[in-house]
Amino acid sequence: MAKWSQNTKIRLSYFSVAIVFGFIVIAIILKTIYISSVEGDEWRKRGKEVIKQPADRGVAAPRGNIYSYDGQLMATTEYMYRLYIDFWAEGLKGDTLKKYIEPLSVELAKKFPERSAAQYRSHIMAGWNMRVKEEAKIEEAKKSGKKLPKKTREYKLFENNRQVNYLELKDIKKMPFLGQSKNKSGLIARPFLKRTKPFGTLASRTIGDIFGNYAENGKIGKNGLELEYDSLLRGEPGRSTVRKVNGRIMSVIDVDPIPGKDIISTIDIDIQDITEKALLDKLKEIDAESGTAVIMEVSTGEIKAITNMGRIREGVWTETKNHAVADEIEPGSTFKVASMMVALEDGVVTPDDPVDVGNGLYQYGTALMTDHNANRGGYGNITASKAIRYSSNIGVAKIILKGYKNNPEKYVEGLYRIGLNEDLGLEIPGAGRAKIRMPKKDRSNWSATALPWMSFGYETQIPPIYMLTFFNAIANDGKMVKPIFVKEIQQNGKTVERKKTKVVRNKICSDKTLAQIREMLYDVVNQKDGTGKPAHSNFVEISGKTGTAQISRGGAGYAGGGHQVSFCGYFPSSSPKYSFIVVIRKPRNGAPSGGLMSGAVCKAIAEGIVSKSMVQKVEDCSLDSLIPMFPKIKSGLFSETKYVMDKLNISYNDNELNGKWFVANTEDDKIILKDRVIVENLVPNVVGMGVKDAVFLLENAGLKVNLTGRGTVISQTITPGTRVVKGQTIGISLK
Repeated sequence: MAKWSQNTKIRLSYFSVAIVFGFIVIAIILKTIYISSVEGDEWRKRGKEVIKQPADRGVAAPRGNIYSYDGQLMATTEYMYRLYIDFWAEGLKGDTLKKYIEPLSVELAKKFPERSAAQYRSHIMAGWNMRVKEEAKIEEAKKSGKKLPKKTREYKLFENNRQVNYLELKDIKKMPFLGQSKNKSGLIARPFLKRTKPFGTLASRTIGDIFGNYAENGKIGKNGLELEYDSLLRGEPGRSTVRKVNGRIMSVIDVDPIPGKDIISTIDIDIQDITEKALLDKLKEIDAESGTAVIMEVSTGEIKAITNMGRIREGVWTETKNHAVADEIEPGSTFKVASMMVALEDGVVTPDDPVDVGNGLYQYGTALMTDHNANRGGYGNITASKAIRYSSNIGVAKIILKGYKNNPEKYVEGLYRIGLNEDLGLEIPGAGRAKIRMPKKDRSNWSATALPWMSFGYETQIPPIYMLTFFNAIANDGKMVKPIFVKEIQQNGKTVERKKTKVVRNKICSDKTLAQIREMLYDVVNQKDGTGKPAHSNFVEISGKTGTAQISRGGAGYAGGGHQVSFCGYFPSSSPKYSFIVVIRKPRNGAPSGGLMSGAVCKAIAEGIVSKSMVQKVEDCSLDSLIPMFPKIKSGLFSETKYVMDKLNISYNDNELNGKWFVANTEDDKIILKDRVIVENLVPNVVGMGVKDAVFLLENAGLKVNLTGRGTVISQTITPGTRVVKGQTIGISLK
């Protein structure tokens, strides 16, 4: 009986528990039904406030890079940040700020030494005081019932609008006061995209720029290749779901973004560097307003270098507008080559036909035509080919008048036939195009003097790159090809599209005419009386044509508009590999001359390009009498330098050297090595050292290094012997 009673108790206990759980389950089910049916709408509304749909927020894709033809990085993207403090942040306390303002200011001055600690302190406290004043105004408005004034929620942390990168932002978030949570410090970091160009101004306008933020359609390309290929570079954005958890916004990526494609341009960094330096040196010498230079590979049409330098202030030039493709300008005397080609092709003239240019002055109707040597009596009776060699306006104009005076349409049709008016459809947004008027279509804008003046480069508008395309066709056995700026498009290192050379005209003229034109262009540069003589080189044969033109001031005419000088041609003359054009506007120093100014730049470019590919055996080189007996030794670490000098059998004396760092001097027939004393906790003297040793010493002392230039250290921003402040940034310049 006792046993049965115990079992009964156990069964009753289990039964009781089951009944309790059963009631709980029933209650949950009933509550679920109630919430779903009665309170459903309210909870669904709250849910939408907490969870946003994936499509509500996009995830930006990493933007593709732009490379040179051989894979050197020319443009890449990094995130930069603008920093603000929200002094109205809920958890920000004035007492805490005042407690940490001194150490915070010191740390900011160490990290960003362009301002002192006192200046940082004053600027930040000015922000806090502004908040206090706003608070007082708000309280006053509440009492009077007026509209509450707006709060300043973003106060700039840096009064000079400095931007910081990600690593600098991480360091800032470790500083006193700013190391707290966002709610307590008020620190706001606004990210924006910055396109970095490792090669600076090299081909900068052609590469293009981006806007700092994405547009609604994801587009950020601003100009150049960045704009033309924006849809490929920007990739495809992903999608994310945004949740609000414990007051924090959290994003979960649902669809991964697809990175943008990479653009492999046609630019050759070495040729670009040679071109920009040659142009910039000449602009400085003649103090010109702007200059443009373009180098094209003859057979492919690939643009190997393009630079557009403009004066932004006295003595300073940089990449500005892309004049090479955008400027619709009167080409000047380089256009005479096109006129001569049309006349030769139509049988109007032969190279040896005489043309009388007289004393360099020719009255045509109401207009006076002049040659550049009119003050010296003119050229008199010359041949047609010499009209090109001497760049005679009168000579070319008389030839064109002879053949087309009564039928100017035929002359313009000839210009169209050789491809000068063709729309090249360039890859650069904002590109101009040639504008050559047809008389029968533009009779209201066609005068009696239009034909002769058009023959030597006025009355038409042609972008420099169009003129280059024409000369490139002459170099390319008459085949005109479209200039291209991009070789390939890649995705994750694999080619997805390879650009092909596009032929605009298979033949711009007959082989006979082409040979005659090429001989004329050769003589312009290589005959002693040619206007392009300054472009003559003893190392590479150059052919081309000079151009000097007055710049139109629109309705005000040409007086006072300044001059534009140019040279367009190719090299080597016998088997052309590259064609080039250089256009310089408004030189201040010297008489405007297409040969002396633009031609000299072309010569420097051609020689620079040829020299970089020259290879000569050491045993064939004669000994330079100016070569120093001893190499220049950079100061630095003795052990490594000793190893090199021993291997090269260089004599040296290290009797005065006791430590491991040295200063080198040359005396008589030896190199004398002396101690360079390095004292702990004092800024070392790194002048005269190479970058490797200098950076090692400075970073070992606890400094952060910013360097500019290359070669040997010539200066440092912190005086040697000054006590080291750990984490401070020091700048060093090398040359």
